[in-house]
Amino acid sequence: MRIHFIAIGGSAMHNLAIALHKKGYQITGSDDVIFEPAKSRLDKYGLLPTEMGWDENRITKDLDAIILGMHARIDNPELLKAQELGVKIYSYPEYIYEQSRDKIRVVIGGSHGKTTITSMILHVLNFYNRDFDYLVGAQLAGFETMVKVTHEAPVMIIEGDEYLSSPIDRRPKFHLYKANVAVISGIAWDHINVFPTYADYTAQFDKFIDTIEKEGTLIYCEADADLTEIVSHSSAHITKIGYGIPAHEVEKGITYLLPKRTELKVFGDHNLMNLNAAKLVCKELEISEEQFNAAISSFTGAAKRLEVISADDSTNVYKDFAHSPSKLKATIDAVKTQFTDRKLVACIELHTFSSLNKDFLKEYAGAMDKADDAIVFIDIKSFEQKRMEPFSEDDVQQAFSNPNLKFFNDAAKLKAYLLSLNYQNTNLLMMSSGNYAGFDLPELASELPR
Repeated sequence: MRIHFIAIGGSAMHNLAIALHKKGYQITGSDDVIFEPAKSRLDKYGLLPTEMGWDENRITKDLDAIILGMHARIDNPELLKAQELGVKIYSYPEYIYEQSRDKIRVVIGGSHGKTTITSMILHVLNFYNRDFDYLVGAQLAGFETMVKVTHEAPVMIIEGDEYLSSPIDRRPKFHLYKANVAVISGIAWDHINVFPTYADYTAQFDKFIDTIEKEGTLIYCEADADLTEIVSHSSAHITKIGYGIPAHEVEKGITYLLPKRTELKVFGDHNLMNLNAAKLVCKELEISEEQFNAAISSFTGAAKRLEVISADDSTNVYKDFAHSPSKLKATIDAVKTQFTDRKLVACIELHTFSSLNKDFLKEYAGAMDKADDAIVFIDIKSFEQKRMEPFSEDDVQQAFSNPNLKFFNDAAKLKAYLLSLNYQNTNLLMMSSGNYAGFDLPELASELPR
């Protein structure tokens, strides 16, 4: 098979290119710019384009398929040439489905927790040396790539994003996978540039349920009232299984599953609900609860999901991917509940299209109320790059309904403020789907005054 990737440098795209290369396919690709770690990973397998930029001469009739990344524009010269020649064009979720047609497909959807649930399932399957393919949205310990596709594996675990599939395919990715076993972890409005109203957004999950294969299974968070209503009104011919927070207790900063006091390395109600979802999926894959608990006790979490940067008897420093209102609130709640005797300094970087939209900003009301010191950072360049009107400190304080919240749009001033605080008996939580304008978080953690 000869396959060409247009926009090969994307997170999922370069991982899929490597996975297909390992499967024995002949892979080529192009992009206008490729950043790390994609650049080094592609180079390792001889897949890094020799020149950056687009060239229609790369597209020939003897290609078996084009895989089109979301980064490409609809007027991309390579795309136009492929359309002219009649070469088959796939989005990457379409091609993932093609690679898994004859497998059991487990698809994890939802506005939050997708990566963690997927990671938990992969950890347990790996623990028992099960043969499986996967697509996950983060780099996991013990897994070289974020995508694996083989001929032999009987099952594929897929993290199902609700964002659009490609520039010419406006369907949400998770609509294309046709799950045999599906998870919906919850619904919280996001991607307002594509789904301008909450109703538009929730409708995508209703449609997702309809894509589940007949006689399949839906595992859903019954603590989410809107999701539960959608599930209850669905007429899909599937089995519906709800889940909530499992029985547990917290002692000296460690969470234990009950009744057998299985010690966990993760914490927080949202992670416990994620764990329950993963447990139910594994049950569908014939892994018992006892087996699941034995395996999950060694799960340390997905990258950037309450990831420990440093820890001692007085201070823990975490980084987390949280950026939407629901994720922000859940992450802050988790750290405060786990460490009731410590103060919490919590900092969120807003940089997604939704979070920089003034109309959407009010969705953050009350999200940081449990933090002892609440901080919002927006790199001023984010507004410039997205051509959006900058926020003032007053705008942010009003939107978050928190007059004590502090606002920074200069990374140096933010760092100076963080280093001015005393972290004795205090945790620091840094949340972003970006990089704080290039902050070195381990270096920051080492400099914090105790």
